[in-house]
Amino acid sequence: MQPKTENGNKKILTAANGVTMLRIIGTVGLLFLSPMTSLFLAVYTFTGITDALDGFIARRTGTASDLGAKLDSIADLLFYGVLMIKLIPVLWAILPWGEWCAAAVILSVRIASYLTAAKKYHCFASLHTYLNKLTGLAVFLLPYSLIISAGEIYGWVVCGLAFAASAEELAIHITSKEYKAERKSIFLK
Repeated sequence: MQPKTENGNKKILTAANGVTMLRIIGTVGLLFLSPMTSLFLAVYTFTGITDALDGFIARRTGTASDLGAKLDSIADLLFYGVLMIKLIPVLWAILPWGEWCAAAVILSVRIASYLTAAKKYHCFASLHTYLNKLTGLAVFLLPYSLIISAGEIYGWVVCGLAFAASAEELAIHITSKEYKAERKSIFLK
């Protein structure tokens, strides 16, 4: 499913994959910035825009590929990892203990989903479901909720979405016979 060049070789460097690489570079850059500063939020916003653009570009140019989907998933995981490093200290001071317990449960379900997929498909498998995309958007907006002092309430919304997305992905991996990265919902094949 890799896009091919005119001579039939697999094409790795596509515009969409280039945008994903920019997101990875921006995400790594966040490690060196103080959280919640103007520069942090500017780079953070840039990474969010590139996250939305890479898939759009891949679909519009006909260059969607398994490599692109995996690169996107890796970029997402890296982004979430950096967010944990940079924002957990900020969130720790704001969010109640119950939200941290909910986050631990959600993380456990997500890890169970990845382990189930790894055992079943013998590869890293992350789905691009509607709920995962909605959760990604909700998580992305979390720092902005802190600016308007709505972090605690918004945190519960994110937890609810994240739990639903993680549980759905686990259920899909358990019930599916083969891995389909672009499966949109447990209700859609």
